[in-house]
Amino acid sequence: MKLEGIHHVTCITGDILKNVDFYTRILGLRLVAKSVNQDDPSVYHVFYSDEQGAPGADLTFFEYKHAARGRPGPGMVHRVMWRVGSTDALAFWARRLAGEGIRAQQEGEPLVFADPEGLEHELVVDQSPDEPRKADHPEIPRELALRGFEGVRAYGSPGRSRRLLEDVLGATESAPGTWELRGRRRGGTIAFEPAATERGFPGAGTVHHVAWGTTVAEHAAWLERLRDHEVSSTPIIDRYFFHSIYFREPSGVLFEIADDAPGFARGGDPEHLGATLSLPPWLEDRRAEIEARLTPIPDPRAGWKGAPRA
Repeated sequence: MKLEGIHHVTCITGDILKNVDFYTRILGLRLVAKSVNQDDPSVYHVFYSDEQGAPGADLTFFEYKHAARGRPGPGMVHRVMWRVGSTDALAFWARRLAGEGIRAQQEGEPLVFADPEGLEHELVVDQSPDEPRKADHPEIPRELALRGFEGVRAYGSPGRSRRLLEDVLGATESAPGTWELRGRRRGGTIAFEPAATERGFPGAGTVHHVAWGTTVAEHAAWLERLRDHEVSSTPIIDRYFFHSIYFREPSGVLFEIADDAPGFARGGDPEHLGATLSLPPWLEDRRAEIEARLTPIPDPRAGWKGAPRA
């Protein structure tokens, strides 16, 4: 029983419209779902991914309106790593970001930049055998598009986290302080690094949690595995698009194990993912109240019909 790399990464924004613009127009991801935080339905929860909304490229955000910027510290993920297909793709993204006034720098080969609220991203040339997770965008050639997650970087202690990663989650140390969680179809990494600051705090531009993928068939077995190793966790929670188990690893990073169904197209048209607000059945009777509190999000793909590809 192995985890299938990163299922999704969930972050925080204080401005949903600027967030949608950055991740769809500039980075070329697809807005695949608009929903709400089930624990606080006044809070938007938006999901960006590849063209199908598949696990492995799903970046999500809670919107806490006008939230101040946070600062990553010990026990927090501080950077999201993405795959691209070539060094030509790195050069393309350096030019594209510069054209938008976004500062990017190369740390060796990887290209590093931040979103408007300070959330760091890193682009690396894909060395994996995994199927690319790409979204369509008229300005971004398919061969240069983002290809899904490579991993995350977190502030924490490799020695403290090693036992849970290896003995419980089945990870393999691929480099000092870096572990890969690889299943039959996909893999992803987490790297632990010393904290740059004494203390972190959540807010806009920070990561809330990272989710590792599994199948519907094996999801319950992961709950039993955590219990067998005396890892304190939530029960399985129905998140409408998938099911989740939450727990903190020893360095303090909030982990989730998420399954692969039913997905974002449940009950709808895959061609129109993200077009309307998706609510779980237990919140449907509050739709009018919930929608009245949320900022309308224009369709990021309006006007795309017949748009030439780059």
